[in-house]
Amino acid sequence: MSRMVYLNGSIMTPDQASISVQDYGFLYGCALFETMRAYDGKIFRLDSHLARLAKSATLLGIQLDLSMLRSAVYDLLQANELREAKIRITLSAGEGAFVPDLDSCKNPNIFIVASEYQPYPDDIYQRGFKVIVSSWQRNSGSLLSHIKSTNYLENLLARQEARKKGADEAIWLNEKGLVAEGTMSNVFLVFEDVIKTPPEESGILPGITRRTIFEIAESINVKIIEDKIDIETLKNATEIFITNSLIEVMPVTTIENVPVNDGTPGPKTRLLQQKYREVIHKELQLAP
Repeated sequence: MSRMVYLNGSIMTPDQASISVQDYGFLYGCALFETMRAYDGKIFRLDSHLARLAKSATLLGIQLDLSMLRSAVYDLLQANELREAKIRITLSAGEGAFVPDLDSCKNPNIFIVASEYQPYPDDIYQRGFKVIVSSWQRNSGSLLSHIKSTNYLENLLARQEARKKGADEAIWLNEKGLVAEGTMSNVFLVFEDVIKTPPEESGILPGITRRTIFEIAESINVKIIEDKIDIETLKNATEIFITNSLIEVMPVTTIENVPVNDGTPGPKTRLLQQKYREVIHKELQLAP
């Protein structure tokens, strides 16, 4: 945890931070979070993360002041003297009745932590991730598939399954047997003339990095389509990569111990890795 944290308008030490045992994030998982990455003290796509948080909060009936959150995140980075960092905002419905009743929650809790982030070394990106197909399924019709909820038990179980099998990540199929997403990532498949990724209706969280990849692909005339993907299509891709705000663009080189193509990161994946980092440098005006 960071040296200082933010809770409900104040920056304090972790041992000073506390919430009620009747907080609905604790009791019932009624809470949301966003994880972001800072580069040289500047947060990439912060407004996009806050907009997604606000949209999900509206679904849960939680009011959110975006301008206050934006300032709070940067104040916390400054308080901890962080430049390269990962930041997590957690927003809960707040204290409510022990008998489940969302209408009893009146004052949301906002908790922010920031800590130094050490990216994966280059050799991991050159090797790529090993993934499995999880034995757990994603429910494409569940609200939890489409918001970044702290109700994260399924994710934890699937990640635990991956680790036990010596993998870095697990990919979910939904209840229809279609590819959804990773436990902490969106999935892209590269074929000869097109990149495919599951649509939101397959049960995915629409990632901020995922959207950035769409923008990059359009700018360099690489075709990306949202398409329903079955397990055979997944295994026949010539390249696979996954994305999230911390790992950026990570090649997948093995699925269920079977190499993807020749088992090395492919040219389109490497190109999108490069272009993604160029976008970060341009938007945040970072030094070369």
